[in-house]
Amino acid sequence: MGKIFSFFNQKGGVGKTTSVINIATVIANLGKKVLLIDLDSQGNATSGLGIEKNENESTAYQLLVENTDPKTIIKKTTIENLWAIPSNAHLAGAEMHLISQEKREFVLREQLEKISVEFDYIFLDCPPSLGLISINALTSSSYVVIPLQCEYYALEGLGQLLNTYQLVKKNLSSNLELGGVILTMADFRTNLTQQVIEEVRNYFKDKAFQTVIPRSVKLSEAPSFGKPAVLYDPHNRGAQAYVELGREFLSRFGSDEDRQNLSRQETVANLDTQTTTAQNSEPAPAGEQAQTTPSNT
Repeated sequence: MGKIFSFFNQKGGVGKTTSVINIATVIANLGKKVLLIDLDSQGNATSGLGIEKNENESTAYQLLVENTDPKTIIKKTTIENLWAIPSNAHLAGAEMHLISQEKREFVLREQLEKISVEFDYIFLDCPPSLGLISINALTSSSYVVIPLQCEYYALEGLGQLLNTYQLVKKNLSSNLELGGVILTMADFRTNLTQQVIEEVRNYFKDKAFQTVIPRSVKLSEAPSFGKPAVLYDPHNRGAQAYVELGREFLSRFGSDEDRQNLSRQETVANLDTQTTTAQNSEPAPAGEQAQTTPSNT
């Protein structure tokens, strides 16, 4: 059965969708079967994966409201091993319909039970709110992952978010665990960023991911091209940070075999780097040295 993760923060603009898209892509590229479900009516994860927000096609709305078989809604993305259930503006009306449903907090969980065995990981991109859709995502999940902007106001809303997590865990889903906190939009030139990072790590300990995502124009640019940043500009520092974060994510939640494979890849990469460095620092052959040595005559 696939592990299910809610990427959740009731505050918008914290890098939640950017994080879920890029982590999903990195893990899919590492050979894992990943399903990303867009639960935000803005549909940013949908367009960020290059999927058209077609008003006539089945989306997460049908999944939640009409009890449509999830297998008929899943779309293959252009990325190997990555599938998606898209969203569009229709999802904005889903909460009104969920209110009157029986077991309204568990609608999504019952739907995901039908398909969870087919994927290694299922990622839920939650809306920036504490409504019924977010509650459905949390009750469906094994873990909640919190993207947190490296700014003071991001910390202000953290207490309310953690309170919601504790209430869901206590009353609706005792198996829900805090999977981790992702520090995003870091500007390492400011003291505030360093203070937020230190405060978060002191509070969350090993739950805070070591990889910190820097501010980057390319990360904001990539969705307009319908691509995750790790594919849009792989050499960008923000994209490289997400590659590291994806690997850290798999190391944390993957199997022993996954960790061994990651370790072997790192060893090979380090050897390649050492070889390249050694080749660049080798002295020039004798013939080449003779050409550059001034003549005595």
